[in-house]
Formats: sequence, C-alpha cells, structure tokens
Amino acid sequence: MSQLLLVFCSFVMPFISTTEVAEPYTVGDKVEDFNLKSVDGNMYSLATAKDVKGYIVVFTCNHCPYAVMYEDRMNDLNDFAEKNDFALFAINPNDPKAVPDDGYAEMQMRAKEKGFKFPYLMDEGQKVYPKWGATKTPHAYVLDANQVIQYIGAIDDSPRDASAATINYVEAAVGSILHGEKPSISKTKAIGCSIKTL
Repeated sequence: MSQLLLVFCSFVMPFISTTEVAEPYTVGDKVEDFNLKSVDGNMYSLATAKDVKGYIVVFTCNHCPYAVMYEDRMNDLNDFAEKNDFALFAINPNDPKAVPDDGYAEMQMRAKEKGFKFPYLMDEGQKVYPKWGATKTPHAYVLDANQVIQYIGAIDDSPRDASAATINYVEAAVGSILHGEKPSISKTKAIGCSIKTL
C-alpha cells in the first residue's frame, strides 16, 4: 500500500500547482520596474526618467504623522536628486479603503498643497510595495543607474526634527554611487507608520 501511495504521489505532485511567494528585494537586487499613476494623471515608471545616474524611491502617504514630518524634506530631497541627476519617486502603498485620507483625490490635494515637485504615485491594488519589502511610511530605497538597490531604510536619522538630523542616509548613498562606491551604510531601520491594508 505504501508503495502504491508513493507511486501515486510521484505521478500527481508534479501536476499540482503551487504559488511561491518571492522574497522581497534587498540590497544588491535589481528591481522590476513599476508603472503607476501619479497625481498629475500620468503614468510613471523608472524608465520614464531618462539619462539619470540613479533613483530614489520613497514609500510614503498622506495620513501618517511621520510621513507628514518628511513632506518638506521630500521637496528638498528632490532638489538634491535633480542636482545630482537622480530621479525621485514617491509611492503611496496604503489601501484607501483602509485609510480614506490616502485616496487618490486626497493625494492630489496634498501634492498641490505642499507643492510636491516629484511624481506622487498610487500603488493601486498594493502590487508594488510587497515586492520591495516596504513596511513603513516613509521607507526609502536608493538605486544605481542599473536599477540595483544600494540602500534601504530611513531617509535620515531624525524623523521628528529635521534640524536635528546629523546624517541623511539617502543623500550619503547617492554620494557613494556617484563616486562609484558602495554606501558605507546600506541598511537602516525605517521609522514610521505601518502600511495599511484590509
């Protein structure tokens, strides 16, 4: 009987479909490009940024107090990115059914109010953030020109007070990439609100 069961399993098992959950990205991984709608109504991907030396991707949102504390810093970060031929993308990973304040219309209002200079994208269906392994808002990633992740974590070391920041991890990582080096700090703990889903 046991031999018969073994034969049965060996025949049937290859035909049983299994869904494997891919491990989220980590430092050194090349990312799969996204294609997401921004508050200006246009679709954006990493490929839309031409002739850049790298990318900064920040998962953020409207409602989280930590994300709000970084809004002005995000505009400053965009200025820094543009000056160094990097492209900055902000992605809202939250499900608006879980947090209505993070809906698309609300994103448009916030972007206009704060004068965001960068694409503010909606992760509709929450398909992007799990691949990246983002867990907080804000959660920052720095990629080189080949779309390989070189840094993951916090934007800087002072979530509550911009004036108290002693190191901007994202800017430091950009500087390393521009010098053809690996960032001396490639991972930090992201501080913020958990990503909201139903």
